[in-house]
Amino acid sequence: MVRGNHPFYCSRLTLFRKPSINNNMKMKLMLFLLTFSLTTSIQADEEMQDEARDVPSAEAMIVDGLVYRPLSLAGTIVGTGLFILTLPFSAIGGNADEAGQRLVVEPAQSTFDRCLGCLPDNSRVNR
Repeated sequence: MVRGNHPFYCSRLTLFRKPSINNNMKMKLMLFLLTFSLTTSIQADEEMQDEARDVPSAEAMIVDGLVYRPLSLAGTIVGTGLFILTLPFSAIGGNADEAGQRLVVEPAQSTFDRCLGCLPDNSRVNR
């Protein structure tokens, strides 16, 4: 073995030393923590992207408040009137519940039971 002022000699050379059990445990722990932190950050990023998709834009809120909500309210009023007019026939036919659901409840839910800017195609019902 060469000692002294040889250019490749290092008294604390640990490169070729066999790792001990402690070093193996440290390596496993570090690998686990690295993997855990990466998967956690990826999941958090996906959740933030999902939340960003759920938040309506200002333009969507304006269009919803000025155009869609008034039309939906008018549809609820017209549907309620049609339901009352056709109720005797619906009762005889046995489908008064379905007619009420389609003509009154669904338009009313579309008008009053969703967030401002959440249009029916990406509706997020607030209950």
